[in-house]
Amino acid sequence: MAFDGVTIAGIVSELKRELTGGRLYKIAQPETDELLLTIKQPDRQRRLLLSANASLPLIYLTEGTKPSPMTAPSFCMLLRKHLQNGRITEISQPGLERIVHIKVEHLDEMGDLRSKTLVIEIMGKHSNIIFLDENDVIIDSIKRISAAVSSIREVLPGKQYFVPQTQEKLNALTADAQALQKALAARPQPVFKALYGSFTGISPILAQELCHEAGVDGERPTAALEEADYKALFDALSRMARAVLEERFSPNIAYVNRKPVEYCALPLTIYGFGNVPFRSPSKSPLYSGEPSLPAGDYTVCYDSMSALLEAYYAEKSSVTRIRQKSSDLRRIVSTALERNIKKYDLQLRQMKDTEKKDTFRVYGELLNTYGYEAAPGAKSLEALNYYTGETVTIPLDPSFSATENAKKYFEKYGKMKRTYEALSELTREVKSEIDHLETISASLEIAQQEEDLTQIKEELIESGYIRRKGGTKKQKITSRPFHYISSDGFHIYVGKNNYQNDELTFRLASGNDWWFHAKKLPGSHVIVKLDGADELPDRTFEEAARLAAYYSRGRDQEKVEIDYIQKKHVKKPGGARPGFVVYYTNYSMSIDSDISGIRPAED
Repeated sequence: MAFDGVTIAGIVSELKRELTGGRLYKIAQPETDELLLTIKQPDRQRRLLLSANASLPLIYLTEGTKPSPMTAPSFCMLLRKHLQNGRITEISQPGLERIVHIKVEHLDEMGDLRSKTLVIEIMGKHSNIIFLDENDVIIDSIKRISAAVSSIREVLPGKQYFVPQTQEKLNALTADAQALQKALAARPQPVFKALYGSFTGISPILAQELCHEAGVDGERPTAALEEADYKALFDALSRMARAVLEERFSPNIAYVNRKPVEYCALPLTIYGFGNVPFRSPSKSPLYSGEPSLPAGDYTVCYDSMSALLEAYYAEKSSVTRIRQKSSDLRRIVSTALERNIKKYDLQLRQMKDTEKKDTFRVYGELLNTYGYEAAPGAKSLEALNYYTGETVTIPLDPSFSATENAKKYFEKYGKMKRTYEALSELTREVKSEIDHLETISASLEIAQQEEDLTQIKEELIESGYIRRKGGTKKQKITSRPFHYISSDGFHIYVGKNNYQNDELTFRLASGNDWWFHAKKLPGSHVIVKLDGADELPDRTFEEAARLAAYYSRGRDQEKVEIDYIQKKHVKKPGGARPGFVVYYTNYSMSIDSDISGIRPAED
């Protein structure tokens, strides 16, 4: 997921087509490290997002907008003073560096034509947006870097701009075969690491792709490379360079089991490039959260780098935001779960210690029956166990009589019996608590929106894990269950949490509707509405079962056992926790969790 030099080249190619000749109509700074430029062309208007965020630096065209602060920051005001209504004359990238130059012509206070440059450096925590004059002297930057912060380069007004050469890397666009062989031979490490360590603009995933195209194992040490391997690698590198120079880009996102893992401006054949047709951004599963793509490795192609980046990082941003929002809830659930599991394990060990209780009772009864046979001061007594017909040896305390020993054994039995009965009840309660927490944890895993977290938090409050703040009212619940349409046109509903599970099963579902759930696993209740039909087609049964598997803790298993039954046979015991039900007769099937092709309803 690297914003590498080749990705920058793809972006620059797109920006040159879309923005060259346009005028800077609006300049906004919605975040401290982010600019949003509005560029007017004769026939259209485009927005360019520039972000120097340390964790997520970006540059791409977007249709979206962001609210700006009431008072514009000083850097934004400076750009407006110099560049407002200026014309973009050139957009370029030096070599394959992660740098973009945007040259703008404008009229100064005297009416003379001047040229300024906006430099965007996409370099992780060192990312910056720098404003230069015609002599490459820094006018200002969105992040000022003093000598106290960096000994390599100061980024301050009045300083000469330059790109620090901290790594001696080769230009992948101009390197010859000899240079490649020499560079790789000098690095005793796996081939793919040597590739991205030797050439600018190449990320680890692109290095792996080059190795794949060359037919060379990327994990192979460079010392084991032969002349044919070097030739194949150079040929792959040359093809990549030609594609970049000729601006033949193929933006694509690689998925593994429906999760986006990488993206690139060039085909990722290691993930099966081209095996899923192009999707427009508005229909992308990244926008909707729709898991409607197949399991396994594949790529989804886009018609522009901006569309790819906006889709990819919108989804990543959403996931990150939800994970951040739910971090406190996850910690509460995890802590409570860990505490209860420890308690449960301790109780089970204590239960094991009570297993001898019946033995002590039998010893007491046998001593009452045969105690007269025990000699004074005896340490044991052999007696016939009339329950089993076997002879047993009963240990005795020689300082007590047989009757007194019997009394001691009955006292031990009584204590252990009381302990067993108390622990039996406690273990049931703690196991119920663990099962409940497991279902809440599973709900947090499938939460997609902040509204989903609100309902989960409410359950934690009502269960006593979170204290409701004084004067705080119960929040309005707006989260709704997942809603799908089967291939045969039946409505399928999936609960996102325990409250929704109860609502679906005992309010939405009618007696003859079908109910699905992963067997002995935390997961969602799945309801299929018959809506007057006599029976469900087999295909709908399978699709509902796949949804139950997908929205359960067994999602990553090859097969998940699913119980299904008509809703009228599903009962909720009195006082049971949210989402907990019982049923005594059911059908079962083992199925995978691939829900590709199951269409979400357009609610």
